[in-house]
This record gives sequence, structure tokens and C-alpha cells, in this order.
Amino acid sequence: MIPNLYYYNPNAIKPMTQTLQADICIYGGTSAGVAAAVQASRMGKQAVVLEPSGHIGGLSAGGLGCTDFGNKDVIGGISREFYRRVGQKYGVAEEWHFEPHVAEQVFHDLMDEAKVPVYYHQFLQAVEKNGLRITAIKLQGGLTVRAKMFVDASYEGDLMAKAGVTYDVGRESNATYGETLNGVQIRKLHQFDFPVDPYIKEGDPTSGLLPGINADAPPEQGTGDKRIQAYNFRLCLTKELENRIPFPKPENYDPQQYVLLARYLATGWNEVFRKFDPIRGHKVDKNNHGAISTDFIGMNYQWPEGDYATRERIFQQHVAYTQGLMWFMGNDPSVPQAIRDEWNQWGLCKDEFTETGGWSHQLYIREARRMKSDYVMTEHNCRGEAQVEDAVGLGSYNMDSHNCQRFVKDGRVWNEGDVQIGVKPYGISYRAIVPKRGECENLIIPVCLSSSHIAYGSIRMEPVFMVLGQSAATAAALALDRAVSVQELRYDELKKRLEQDQQVLAWAN
Repeated sequence: MIPNLYYYNPNAIKPMTQTLQADICIYGGTSAGVAAAVQASRMGKQAVVLEPSGHIGGLSAGGLGCTDFGNKDVIGGISREFYRRVGQKYGVAEEWHFEPHVAEQVFHDLMDEAKVPVYYHQFLQAVEKNGLRITAIKLQGGLTVRAKMFVDASYEGDLMAKAGVTYDVGRESNATYGETLNGVQIRKLHQFDFPVDPYIKEGDPTSGLLPGINADAPPEQGTGDKRIQAYNFRLCLTKELENRIPFPKPENYDPQQYVLLARYLATGWNEVFRKFDPIRGHKVDKNNHGAISTDFIGMNYQWPEGDYATRERIFQQHVAYTQGLMWFMGNDPSVPQAIRDEWNQWGLCKDEFTETGGWSHQLYIREARRMKSDYVMTEHNCRGEAQVEDAVGLGSYNMDSHNCQRFVKDGRVWNEGDVQIGVKPYGISYRAIVPKRGECENLIIPVCLSSSHIAYGSIRMEPVFMVLGQSAATAAALALDRAVSVQELRYDELKKRLEQDQQVLAWAN
């Protein structure tokens, strides 16, 4: 294990017996959580942020330096301000390809100016409600927070779930919302371009399957299930010798995990160095690419609803897999020598994630719970076939689902679940970030919002999360001022304030 690298460490939770009072309590110091906190402060509300990790900024400060933005013109408000502030650090107007430590500093600058306190290593334990309103939340370690409004800005939707809000996990069938890209999807991208044998002993089904391969072929295209698109670490790498940390060999290195990759490389596949996306500082943001890469396909199904110990186990499994992959590519004799030589020119960065030896603290939780509210965003919104009249932000990135499983058919291995379909800018409904009527009147959910799996694949980008985080705090503050529930807040009043704060709510195709 890498020292100080964990999702959940009970020993890091400091006992705190006090009770905090706030106007708006934000659970999750993600990019959305920071945007919500800053907006709450700017509207004169007393806010507090509770963050399970030791860092703020979520994935934007955790390795995703090559921003997935779709159309930049739809990004406004605090989200756009963030990218402009990052640009100022580099002496340019704005920057979308940045170093993680610079992003984290900008998030801290925003929070310091807003004077919003952040309490780290805070894991939700219980929610207290009076009727349809949350009155307080209790954290492991003893801290209690009482507030008038709550924002769940976590990637998992833990506060939403404990508050009794309806949600989904996994993929709906296409039939559920009349979609075409949901459920099981066997497609061409990030697929095995050449046949690869799935068995431990090649050609011998009785020898068993290699790790991570399902024995059963999936049902027909478009069938729903509870599988989750793959997670990974967005690695910040460099070739600069003075700043490079060679990839370490994991303590429990298991070469069996990479036999499938060795066989795939033996077919002649050579897209190994795709998705080494350049960012500032002579570095790259290494993302998943191809049939086998940094995505640990099929190993995250228990994450969304798992307890903290379960998530810690899954987190460390992802660390071990990715560490092993880095070592395998540079050292295993089954990897062509030219690839090994090139791979070993790369390494982790000494000036990034210094507490954990250059390794990101943030696992890429691409999708977990999704609220099921009175309005559900679907493929029809993304395609422009359905419009909303209460937009609180715009999405514009591809409908993007990573693979969800590997299976065997006709004696070869296949990936399943990857979808990459472009969209034009579309509105995201206010009703999709508030619970359905009759469930909770003072909670807003800008990250695990009400959406089908495939529509969430477009919405789930960091710039959009910041847009929705700001909109969530705006709605919470206005609902407090008007003494109404979040469902009863008039959209025309919300829209007026959002536009005043340079949010982009409409797009002329």
C-alpha cells in the first residue's frame, strides 16, 4: 500500500463533539461543493463544507487536468471563473489543461475568499428529519451539523440516500424511457480489435477464465442491469527527469491480472500511448484508452451503495491494479521492447500529490447513485428531442459511458458498455436537481442528479458539476429568503439570479 493513500481510514477521523449551525450545509467538497459554498457566501449565507477526504476540488484537483468541456461557450458563472483563475496562474486568460496542484490552489483561493470553513475526514453517519425536512446530520467522529438547507455535492449521493430520496443504480433498459443507448451496449469503440483468448490456458475452457471476465454473455442489446461504468485513476505523468518518480513495483504484484493485455499486445495492437493528454508543466493527464487500460472494468459494482469499508477495499484494489499495470508495461518481457523503453521514460510527478508519492488521492467515480425525481433527464434531452423550461445549466459533452463488463462469446473476449455519441448543448432541468415532491424539502443534489444512465454520461463533467453546484446554492439561498421549499421556489426568480451571476441557461442552435 502507498502511505497516506486511502479512501477511508478511521484513524484519520478526529473526535469532534461540537454542534455546528449553518444556513447551508454542503456535504462533499468536490468541484460542485466548492462552487456551491462560494455562491452561498456571495449571497450572504453562512455555509459549511464537510469533505470525506483530506482535499477539496474532487477530480478537478485529483488528476483530471485535461478538462472534458464539450462546448466552452455553455460554461458560465463560478465554473468559468475557476478556469479563468487557473489561467491567471499561468499568465493567460483561461486554462482548461492544468496541473492538479494548481487547480487545488485555485479552489482554496475561492474558499478562502468566501470564508467558508471546510471540515475534512467527515463521513456521514446519520440524518435527522422532521417531516420532510432535514434538521441535522451526524458525522463519524461525533460532529453534528444543523442547517436550514443542505446540498449533497458528493459523487456517491450518500446524503441523498440517507435522507430517503428515491434513486437508481446501474443502467435502465432502453424501454424505460424510450431510449436507444441505455442498458447493455456492445459497440466498436474501446473494444478488442483483434480476437483474444479469454481462458487461463489458451483454447481450454476447462482451465477457467482470466481475471475480470464474466462467464455468461450479456442479454440482448438495451437490457437494463445494475452494472456500473468503470472507474480509474487519472494519472499525472511526466518525462522530465528532475521531476519524475519511476513507477514502483506493487508489494502484491499479480502478473495474472495482465495476461489478457499481454495477449492483446501480441496481436499487434499498438495504441498504448493514446490518451496521454498534454497539460501544463510538461505533464500529461493519462486516461483510459482501448480495450484494456487504466479502467478496472467490472470491479466497482459495490461502490455506489457500499459502506465505507467496502469502498476502501475497492479503492485499494483499483490502486493495486493501476500500479501493477504501470509496472507491467515497463518491465514484463511479454511487452514489446520498444513499448517498454518508451513507457519507462514516463513516471509520476514529484510536485503532484506529494503526500502520496505522486499518486492521486481521488478515484474517478464516473457514476454512482442517480436521483429519481419528478423530472428525469434522458437521451431525448441530449439529442434535442425534449427541451426543458427551467434550465439551471447546460450540458454539451458526448453521451459518454465507459465499459461495464467483459464477457466471452465465440471463444473470444468482448467488452460491453462503452458509448460515445455527440450532442448539441441542451438544458438541464431544475426539477432534476431537487427531490420529488413529498420526499425532502430542503435538499438539493447537483451531482447525483435525476438522470438516466446514458444522459448522465453527458452531464457528468466537472465544468457542469460546478455550474449545477452554483445553481443549487442559489436555489437554496433564495428558498431560505422566500421561506419556501426547494420544490416551491419560483423558477423565474431563480433564473433572474442565475443570469445575474453569468450562468448560461439557453443555447441558440
